Amino acid sequence: MEAERLVAAGRQALAGSGTAQDIVAEAWQAQALAQAIGSHLALCGPLELRGEARGLSEIGEYPTWGAGGPRAAQLTEVGDPVAALKALGALLGEVGIALVGVACATDEEALYWQCIEAIDAVDESNDRVGGMLRRLAVRDGRERARPPDSARGRAGPAPGAA
Repeated sequence: MEAERLVAAGRQALAGSGTAQDIVAEAWQAQALAQAIGSHLALCGPLELRGEARGLSEIGEYPTWGAGGPRAAQLTEVGDPVAALKALGALLGEVGIALVGVACATDEEALYWQCIEAIDAVDESNDRVGGMLRRLAVRDGRERARPPDSARGRAGPAPGAA
């Protein structure tokens, strides 16, 4: 499944989370998706992303998955890295906010620390995603800023024209 579709499924699942445990589970689903997208981009993405993507693929140690496993296992492609990373960043931001809400509202120490661990992983992943988006923006800016070919695209009047 395409990365943006998986991110959309994650956002929908997070929005439908009914309990604190559901929110924590969706946080780890989002983290697994971040790792999967990172792994894919490290292998097949633009060269300038590969190091940062490799780092993204290694963040966080999530609990053992149940029979269903992570949705991220369905990832087959990252068609548009910029769009996928922007969507992933939005999902990670929403997950972070939801986790902070759970951590602040719980009286259970174990749940609190689960939230803190997940917040750390999500925050680090979001930092990596932001770094990759900045690298792509710099690359795209350089491509647009290249001087036009001297045979075409010159601004102003031709030399000797009065």
